[in-house]
Amino acid sequence: MSAEPDGPEDRLRRFATIWSRAVFPVTSTSATRPEFEERLLPLARLLSEALRARSFDPDAGRTAGAALVEAHCTDPEALSRTLDCVDAYLVLYCGGDGDREDLRARSGRLQHAMAAGFAQALRERTLAEQEAVARAALEAQGAVAQALHATEARFRAVFEGAAIGIGIADLEGNVLQVNGALRRMFGLSEQGLRVRNVRDWVHPDDAPQTWRLYEELVSGEREHYHLEKAFYRPDGTVLWTNLTVSLLRDADGDPQYQLALMEDTTERRLLNLRLRYEATHDALTGLPNRAFFFERLEKALGAGEGQRFGLCYLDLDGFKTVNDSLGHAAGDRLLVEVADRLQACATASGEMVARLGGDEFVALTTGPDTERTVDELAARIMNALLAPIGVDGRELTVRGSIGIVEGPAGERSAAEVLRSADITMYRAKSAGGNRFELADPEADARAITRHGLTTALPTALDRGEFFIEYQPLVHLGDGSVRGAEALVRWLHPQHGVLSPDRFIPLAEHTGLIVPLGRWVLEQSVRQAREWRDRHGGEALGPLRINVNLSPCQLTHPGLVQDTVEILERTGVEPDALCLEVTESALIGADDDLLKPLRRLAEMGIDIALDDFGTGYSNLANLRRLPVSVLKLDRSFTQSMQRFPADPVDLKIVEGIVSLAHSLDLAVTVEGVETGAQAEQLRVLGCDTAQGWYYARPGPPDRLHDLALVDATG
Repeated sequence: MSAEPDGPEDRLRRFATIWSRAVFPVTSTSATRPEFEERLLPLARLLSEALRARSFDPDAGRTAGAALVEAHCTDPEALSRTLDCVDAYLVLYCGGDGDREDLRARSGRLQHAMAAGFAQALRERTLAEQEAVARAALEAQGAVAQALHATEARFRAVFEGAAIGIGIADLEGNVLQVNGALRRMFGLSEQGLRVRNVRDWVHPDDAPQTWRLYEELVSGEREHYHLEKAFYRPDGTVLWTNLTVSLLRDADGDPQYQLALMEDTTERRLLNLRLRYEATHDALTGLPNRAFFFERLEKALGAGEGQRFGLCYLDLDGFKTVNDSLGHAAGDRLLVEVADRLQACATASGEMVARLGGDEFVALTTGPDTERTVDELAARIMNALLAPIGVDGRELTVRGSIGIVEGPAGERSAAEVLRSADITMYRAKSAGGNRFELADPEADARAITRHGLTTALPTALDRGEFFIEYQPLVHLGDGSVRGAEALVRWLHPQHGVLSPDRFIPLAEHTGLIVPLGRWVLEQSVRQAREWRDRHGGEALGPLRINVNLSPCQLTHPGLVQDTVEILERTGVEPDALCLEVTESALIGADDDLLKPLRRLAEMGIDIALDDFGTGYSNLANLRRLPVSVLKLDRSFTQSMQRFPADPVDLKIVEGIVSLAHSLDLAVTVEGVETGAQAEQLRVLGCDTAQGWYYARPGPPDRLHDLALVDATG
């Protein structure tokens, strides 16, 4: 057995060798197979680079398909063998270490692009050949006319030697003469053709103007016409031709004969139909592909008044698990079975099913009553997936999530409809899957806005669109300002000022929370230094800054080093900083997660347990957490805004404060909105508080003014 190719170039050469061996036997070329392999090598490299490119561009496939035609690989079998070779070996030899599922999807798109490029190049070549044939036909027409008026011998030489079919008939349609090429095209003898009348050659696929043009020609109103026409052969098969019919006049200029020139285009037409099918249908399942589906959807959306459409967008639940556990071959067999079941669900007029890619399918229904039929279609699809599917001796249960969009034609574009269906499908999936949901314009708008914010986040930090507001932390004993909590805001160019709950989850999802959190920390610490400088050292007492940490920041390896560098760079002591961590982020935290917090606490930085009481942590676990402050969630103190306060809530808060103090933890309360509430919390022993009663979040100068008022009395 030969050794496996070592480097990428060896693998590329191996792929080109396999490709050349597959295609060379059906290629019309004077080159040897090694020479032909050298010609395919640049095309193999082009496909390999497109497969592994950071930004995928299927045009490489179109270029490679066109190059096949230039290399004289015009036989339909050459394209079929090429696509089989690319499907079987491109990812294997040229995929490198990339994700196999993504590479196979890219390979499939390259195959479709190659088929489209091959078809386009073959069409352009055909048009050029047709033009050459047309010129030859006109020359033959002139030669025939001259021969008829000159010598019969010269006419017979041109007539019988022509490569295209030639026939002569009188003005009544009686066939007078045919050449050998025409006889071979029809599979009839000259006598068999001469007993036919031109008007008998009617075919159901004739263009509407075919016989009108014929009548105009034999009546002398037209000199010639050209069109594509089908004929029946005696065995029932269809002969497709490029037909040119010209009028021949006698020496006096009167119409006398009609001359037909025919080029057999049957094989080329069948090839074009096959290429069209391969370019518009999914290679794995045989269903219409994304391109074909978009054509049908756009046609449905452009229908007349009173017409409606309904679309079901299906994504299989947990399909990745099948690929990961059983392999892609098993996943492909599963998709084929699902496709067959879906095809059986959409058999009525105006219905179709397509595969968009991966495990995503769409079903379309059109007509005046799609409000009812699309629901029925979705129900049929869900029922079709109920029965288990057998794959490799296993019974696999298949479930799917469906997003439904329904409405009148003419109001939305195909892209808008598909986007709405996609959003709705993911809403069904996030609700647990195995269900279908109807599109909701408001939910679509929220999802689109969310997507827009997500895509705008990475550049928003660079553009300086974030800013920080500060909410004072007030000592409940003497009412002095002890510091502030830093709260980041986003000044969005379109949506205005956005609060953290609008973008922090998105930042955590995209990973931007780490650089954003680092920026907030540095800006807040710099502000704390500025406050101290403006207050004249310790004249107003130490002002501490509280900064929130997200769960993603807790697990980032640079948290401790970033914090130390920021404090050193700004000249701020660690005791001026308090990092707030939500209780839910520390539920079940192991030592690895707590280690960075312990290191920060050992440096003198306070750690506050934020939103305390909203999670389900064991109070006994407080002893193992490196926290020095508990921040009670506002839900504990809401009842204290009323008089009298709920005695049960008072007991709960009193118990938490007592427990915290026994563990040497300070207690901060959020959401203080009334003086009575503040006084009650003071009596219960809470240490500091924040809320609208004292001040809403605002610019840093306002905190300076509040602190100055406290200091001067």
